[in-house]
Amino acid sequence: MSSSVTLRSPRMSGTPPALTDFGRIVVKVGSSLLVDVEAGGVKEAWLASLVEDLAGLHRDGRDVLVVSSGAVALGRSLLRLPKGPLALEDSQAAAAIGQIALARIWAEALGRHGITAGQILVTLGDTEERRRYLNARSTIARLLDWRAVPVINENDTVATNEIRYGDNDRLGARVATMASADLLVLLSDIDGLYTAPPGIDPSATLIPVVERITPEIEAMAGDSASELSKGGMRTKIEAGKIATTGGTHMVIASGRIEHPLRAIAEGGRATWFLAAGNPVTSRKKWIAGSLEPKGTLTIDAGAVAALRRGKSLLPAGIVRIEGEFSRGDAVLVRGPDGFEIGRGLVAYDAADAERIRGHSSGDIAGILGTHGRTAMIHRDDLVLGQG
Repeated sequence: MSSSVTLRSPRMSGTPPALTDFGRIVVKVGSSLLVDVEAGGVKEAWLASLVEDLAGLHRDGRDVLVVSSGAVALGRSLLRLPKGPLALEDSQAAAAIGQIALARIWAEALGRHGITAGQILVTLGDTEERRRYLNARSTIARLLDWRAVPVINENDTVATNEIRYGDNDRLGARVATMASADLLVLLSDIDGLYTAPPGIDPSATLIPVVERITPEIEAMAGDSASELSKGGMRTKIEAGKIATTGGTHMVIASGRIEHPLRAIAEGGRATWFLAAGNPVTSRKKWIAGSLEPKGTLTIDAGAVAALRRGKSLLPAGIVRIEGEFSRGDAVLVRGPDGFEIGRGLVAYDAADAERIRGHSSGDIAGILGTHGRTAMIHRDDLVLGQG
């Protein structure tokens, strides 16, 4: 999932990066920013200004994704449900109504700028269970290839307290790492992380750059400031851990102003959390050092040369398959002399991999009866050795 623009991969010794440094950006929007509870609908002017910012990034060739809360809040508004906590079944039913409204709102707002929106509803299992993770990742990749903007939300109609994120800050971070985004923007009720909760301590000061999330940084987090916001600063710090570990930079900025992304681009008040690497290198470190290989693919000399040139591993170059593995598992890749070339995440189960081994990618549909992935291991999922 390579980005459509060239990045400078900022490594900043305490200096905030620029929004233009990034090519794939996830923007998280909370309920309290989007929904006007008193009026019973969306904050139209604010949304229009945000979408204008998103459209500008899109026109510049950047990939844009939105993680949007608001389904339950919109549903309860449309149903005129009383304030206060909802029973689980009421919350799920309100979300079912609100999701339709939320999707329409984003589709119409983006459509005014000639941008197609695609709705993706996810649950915790979609980012934690490998096969579902890969399916969600592939769907996001294809939407971005089509220059659509994925609008992603937790599927509150089926999620329960035991199998949910509970806040879209952490969901945004999971989506950002899944999509190999290089920046996650958390638009918030507050304009960043302070040395102490500013509502309690008037002398608290904004921290513009967090190079590493330490226990001291975690201790600065307070609770949620809004009745609609499930996540407070504590969940944003948790999101920062997820994002930066996966190679994604993160910024917390105020969403209470119009054109919030423009404000970030112009150097407005915000807190930047810096990642040590980028999404691709972080992912490859994970593949190389954290996953146990479940099988081995032996390839011919031509495939070895192609991999050295930065190509993906195609079925045609595979001469032998060993082991029992499932799609998404890590496998070793060996050359014709038996030496390890590298390792990567395989796109097929072992049985299907054996059936298409040695064949052209164009033959896959005829052999398997369905259009599968062109590559056995995509280059973004492949780590080569030093040889």
